[in-house]
Amino acid sequence: MQQQNTDNDSFDTFLENLKSRMKNVFHLRADINQMATKRGMPPFVMREIMDLKPLSVGIPAEYGGRGCKMEENLALLATASYESLALSLTFGINSALFLQPVAKFAREETKKKVFHDFINHQNMGGLMITEPDFGSDALNMQTFYTEKGNKYHIKGTKHWAGLTGWAEYWLLTARAQTPAGDLKRDIDFFICNVNRPEQQIKVEEVYENLGLYQIPYGRNRIDVLIPETHRLIPATTGVKMMLDLLHRSRMQFPGMAMGFIQRLLDESIAHARERQIGGRDLFSYDQVQHRLSKLQAYYTITAAMCANSTAVAGIENDLSSLGFEANSVKSVVTDMMQEAAQSATQLVGAQAYKTNHIAGRGITDSRPFQIFEGSNDILYAQVSEALVKGMKKTKESNLLQALIDNPLTHKSAELYRKYLDFKLNTSLPQRKLVELGQIIGRIVSSQMVINLGDKGFDSKLISNALATLEQEISGLMSGFRLTKQALVVENYQEGSLWRNFLK
Repeated sequence: MQQQNTDNDSFDTFLENLKSRMKNVFHLRADINQMATKRGMPPFVMREIMDLKPLSVGIPAEYGGRGCKMEENLALLATASYESLALSLTFGINSALFLQPVAKFAREETKKKVFHDFINHQNMGGLMITEPDFGSDALNMQTFYTEKGNKYHIKGTKHWAGLTGWAEYWLLTARAQTPAGDLKRDIDFFICNVNRPEQQIKVEEVYENLGLYQIPYGRNRIDVLIPETHRLIPATTGVKMMLDLLHRSRMQFPGMAMGFIQRLLDESIAHARERQIGGRDLFSYDQVQHRLSKLQAYYTITAAMCANSTAVAGIENDLSSLGFEANSVKSVVTDMMQEAAQSATQLVGAQAYKTNHIAGRGITDSRPFQIFEGSNDILYAQVSEALVKGMKKTKESNLLQALIDNPLTHKSAELYRKYLDFKLNTSLPQRKLVELGQIIGRIVSSQMVINLGDKGFDSKLISNALATLEQEISGLMSGFRLTKQALVVENYQEGSLWRNFLK
């Protein structure tokens, strides 16, 4: 028990040192609000931050890291995102999309070299899955590989990989090419070190991305030779390995959201107390209280998600079958990030509508989180499809009962009985699958909040979070029950010029 306390103290000290270093580079040596309007990160910022070896949090202890503990990974992301969402995402890309899968699936001799470079040479790593013609349709990627002696020759094009041109290491995804020229269905992962002559990746274009200016994205041409020792070894199939990786990454989104939402909450409360309107401070207005209470609810929900991910998302667990849970977490928490930024901007007003203000900047910085690693529309639909599939299998037609039977919603479903107690038509159009997924995701979130409350978290914050979730579920359910569907009118220009109807 004493050793555990010492470990906790050591990590707390590490976080305090990181906060101090971020204060120095973001507020004393430079102004982060000005820095955030420019592309890239000043070299001294990354040098000073990486000097603390923050990525050691994602490396197992036997290789000199802090142990690859999920709790510490999430805390690192939250600490960074309070100051910079881009820095937090940089940590998240390195940890969730590179270090954790390497720790779990790479060969022993390869791990030693990679982890040594991260700890001693401040190397960074990322993941390349997405292709220009195959975004969400990753299973049909066209990047392929052939075997050449004891090496794999990989060719293709990847884009939208965070840290393009920065990272020394990459996980490359590709499909095996058969002698006939066809591509096999399964997917393989390879560790690429761009410092090696045969493994250099050509950056063909650096994108002018909207938001997250400090992180480079672009289009990469792959034509590399990778040693056979640098291929990841899946427990079963490559597709399941990819699902395990992506689901674990999605379960860590709450870490990045945690600090970001808390910062917006703190900034909004401070502004509401200081700003005077009509002889009263903003804090005293009911609509302001409404927005602030919603921000506070999002803070609580995100905390509950962090606690849940700590319990289930460690690399020792196989997450390949946890799509229902991971997709719910990622889609709901990223919706909350965007809504939090919108509310904070609304509260601050005109001053926030500047790229050098954290609230307005947060709108564009948080928006891609609803798209990358699975568009929320797709993930919500998949959540519904998973539930409907289970209902068909058990021949259960009542939505409430189906959710009570689900271990992720069996507690929270009872809270929303009046909204859920009806026979569900399981032949739903896609838009209704998305709407239902939004509802289910918030019911899943509610159970995480209940579980956090059971552990002693502030009861007032728990009650407010559940009240906010019920309000959202109620509104979403009203839309879900509407049966009329609007469809696109082709050739809409005909008969729709308003000036023809003035008389």
